[in-house]
Amino acid sequence: MMKSLALLAAVALAGAFPASAAYPERPVKLIVPWAAGGDTDVIYRTFGPFLQKHLGNTVVIANVGGASGTKGAKEAKDSAADGYTIFAVHDSLHSTYYTGVADVAWTDFQPICLVSSTPSILTSSPKSPWKDAKAMFADAKARPGQVTVGASLGSTSHFFPALVEKGAGVKFKYVPYDGTAPRMNALLGSHIDMAESNLTQKGKADAGQLRFLAIATAKRNAAVPDVPTLKELGVDVIYAVNRGLLAPASTPADVMAKLRSACAEAAKEPGFEEAMTKQGTLVNFLNGAEYASFLKDNDKVNHDLAKELGLLKR
Repeated sequence: MMKSLALLAAVALAGAFPASAAYPERPVKLIVPWAAGGDTDVIYRTFGPFLQKHLGNTVVIANVGGASGTKGAKEAKDSAADGYTIFAVHDSLHSTYYTGVADVAWTDFQPICLVSSTPSILTSSPKSPWKDAKAMFADAKARPGQVTVGASLGSTSHFFPALVEKGAGVKFKYVPYDGTAPRMNALLGSHIDMAESNLTQKGKADAGQLRFLAIATAKRNAAVPDVPTLKELGVDVIYAVNRGLLAPASTPADVMAKLRSACAEAAKEPGFEEAMTKQGTLVNFLNGAEYASFLKDNDKVNHDLAKELGLLKR
């Protein structure tokens, strides 16, 4: 009888704790909704080992590309809310929603943390007829809709040049690509005139394979001191791609706490900051609550941008 009571007590005690108490008991899948080799993929393949160190289990990067990042977004949204699938995002989560490319919104998730911010650079093919941004703008004004720009439609690579268009009073022709890697390959092959890039491409720019025309920061960047800011050229645009991690909306609180704690510790790792500096990216950590506020504000910015650019579908 005593043994039976002890067994019942043990079962009751086990039931008093959530099933997620031992989380993570198996590998965690991190969905990157773009092709391998792009900026987001590279950043999270760098961040992944630091995250798994503090999470206590393997983090497996899963590239789920397609439809300007929306295929991976849908898979992440529909995944079990148990902490074993998390989602790598940037600002396109907002822009693709408001332009009608996707039906996935940031409110379908819980924020884990913001990880990094990467300033955007207007970049051209070295075979383009212009040597600097002033010549490009003059050509674009003379030939409206003829200068080609590669972009993932509805994403940051589309919104950034669209803002430049508006600020400079020019009109570009957009050529769609699914993610950074194919877009940059098209630029390297001179199949398009321009695209958004960033300091991850500095080596190629130094080698003459690409040409940096203007950077979207408030001041010139010390890594590329000869590249003017858009503001210097009279185009009032400051822009960066902000990358963070999300989990499905009903993920348990204790699992979210573990994910957020691991993310905070991973972002502090000197090796991560070192790698990001080489990538031309800033470590820009925000905790769950701060990131939620950031996402809310960024959502409104993207809604208003989509409306202003005539792209609003929701």
